[in-house]
Amino acid sequence: MEISEFYNLVGSVWPADGAAARASWSHWNSLAKPIGGLGLLEDYIVRIAALTGTEDVHLGKRAVFVYCADNGVVEEGVTQTGPEVTAVVAGNLAKGDTSVCRMASVANCDVVPVDMGMFNPVEDERVLRRRIAAGTGNIAMGPAMTREDALKAIIAGVELVKEYKDKGYGIIATGEMGIGNTTSSSAVASVLLDRPVPEVTGRGAGLSDEGLRRKISAIERAIEINRPDPSDSVDVLMKVGGFDIAAMTGTFLGGAIYRVPIIVDGFISAVSALIAKRICPNSICAIFASHVSAEPASMAVLDALGLTAPITAGLRLGEGTGAVALLPLLDMSLSVYHGMCTFDDTGIEAYTPQGGF
Repeated sequence: MEISEFYNLVGSVWPADGAAARASWSHWNSLAKPIGGLGLLEDYIVRIAALTGTEDVHLGKRAVFVYCADNGVVEEGVTQTGPEVTAVVAGNLAKGDTSVCRMASVANCDVVPVDMGMFNPVEDERVLRRRIAAGTGNIAMGPAMTREDALKAIIAGVELVKEYKDKGYGIIATGEMGIGNTTSSSAVASVLLDRPVPEVTGRGAGLSDEGLRRKISAIERAIEINRPDPSDSVDVLMKVGGFDIAAMTGTFLGGAIYRVPIIVDGFISAVSALIAKRICPNSICAIFASHVSAEPASMAVLDALGLTAPITAGLRLGEGTGAVALLPLLDMSLSVYHGMCTFDDTGIEAYTPQGGF
């Protein structure tokens, strides 16, 4: 896909289908249960109806895209482990031997590891090759990538959504694996949210106090040196982001373009969703939050997206585990939506919507 075609597709994204949403709400309210009793789960089914244009909601096959990429900022001592871990975990993703793989097997979800730019590529055909470069630059010394590479990575995410929709997949969860990516995510969040760096920076995979100070310092230097433009989210991405963030941004945009619901995982993918929304405000119709990450800026990013996450469990593992955890809840919600008797079936007088519903 050429960059000009990408921008044309993004410009053609239309908002949610109000008629389908109303029809879906009408069906929920006809079921013999308290109105709105399933809370956000009902809202999610309605939102999927509005995205896909039909109240007859079915998820079909599902996958979690786990974008693997390395970050040059690890040179600044902002992580406990080195980038070699990215390759090890990517290999284990291909073998089906990570946390998200075990959770996905329960959720009937396929795990799709994608190399967007690891320092050490994994020679396994089960890892999709979409790599842009061998890791990003050290953002504390200069830009993470060129604008062209940022757009290539975004487009890779868009194209992957189309590829999997054409294979019959009806919902996609997002995930990532990359040592140092909470550093780049916090840098992006600081700029886009206009928040001080210490306020949006956490310990990632368990930094010491000294490690956290190095992380904050590296992000502050990155923003000072690169001067990302908060009014141009692609500029922010290219200067202080990562290839995994870019690919997830494209996945959210692809969901809006091809009308496929895309599930946000934690803080890193939420930052990607925020970039997508800044590029194309209508893309929010395809973006579904899963959980509130333990990272300090997680709630602030969800607030900026205007989303509420149904799971609050202190999750902080990554790989798409939180996004995959939402799938069984959606399955259970749909079992009620499609299978429960109506007020008419039971002869019970229907509830009428009251304030707040």
